[in-house]
Amino acid sequence: MNMTVGNLRTYAGFARRFGRRFVEERLRERRVEIAPAPHRPRPGEWRDDRLTVAWLGHATVLINFYGTWLLTDPALGQRVGVRVPGVLTVGPRRLVQPALAARELPALDAVLVSHAHMDHCDTGTLARLPRTTRAVVQRGNGDLVRRFRRVDELAWGQSVEVGGARVESVEVSHWGARKLTDSHRGYGGFLVEKNGRAIVFGGDTADTRAFGRLRGRASIVLAMMPVGAYDPYIYAHANPEQSWRMAREMGATYFLPMHHSTFRLSREPVGEPVERLLAVAGRERWRVALTEIGQTWSLPED
Repeated sequence: MNMTVGNLRTYAGFARRFGRRFVEERLRERRVEIAPAPHRPRPGEWRDDRLTVAWLGHATVLINFYGTWLLTDPALGQRVGVRVPGVLTVGPRRLVQPALAARELPALDAVLVSHAHMDHCDTGTLARLPRTTRAVVQRGNGDLVRRFRRVDELAWGQSVEVGGARVESVEVSHWGARKLTDSHRGYGGFLVEKNGRAIVFGGDTADTRAFGRLRGRASIVLAMMPVGAYDPYIYAHANPEQSWRMAREMGATYFLPMHHSTFRLSREPVGEPVERLLAVAGRERWRVALTEIGQTWSLPED
């Protein structure tokens, strides 16, 4: 009983602090058309002897890692938030359409879910993926993907093999509760290794030195890192300069910015994260793999 009362107080306090602004933002969104994705990937043309990725929007990246097909933090619906099955989703609406719909995705070896937040673990999108898709999630999140035939829950440092690739959960600085009070849920990023090369998906993270500990463990050719939703949430979301530094600390050659320009989750202007990223990259702008939704990038091969 005490736990129930405590939960109610937590939710009531959250509603008092954020409820009015939440409603106002949802009403404003209704007056704005959702823009089409500026680019459209063609995964049917991707080669299995290369690393190729496409940013579908927010933290959703489609990856062909030398024949291992992965999808990160799938969120391809019109909104993210509290879902009433078969009715609607209550939450932020997209600014830009996803570059691919769920039905247009190729067969996946696995979907990787970094944590339970509704803009990273959208149950509506997950429900549209085949049940045969394997799900790899952080510790304590298996219940959110139980529709899939195989589910792997990983704590930091644990790994599984997926389609010939090694997938390891890595430490980030964030939090994992989906409903404010389910604090048992883990959170993290992923280090994926194959063919002597590695990629890192940072999920959501604030500034941390944890990524630097990956340096020297693997040849990291691409870091997919969040760069948006930092104003005023810098305690939970790294800004572009911090994410750029974390990628350099882990020794990543290329940088894919994500978690920006898709949903209005914070106060910074929509275009600011990319502008700041390119400014901090300076003469090393060539390391920035892509910046627009739907763009496709392949690792240059010698």
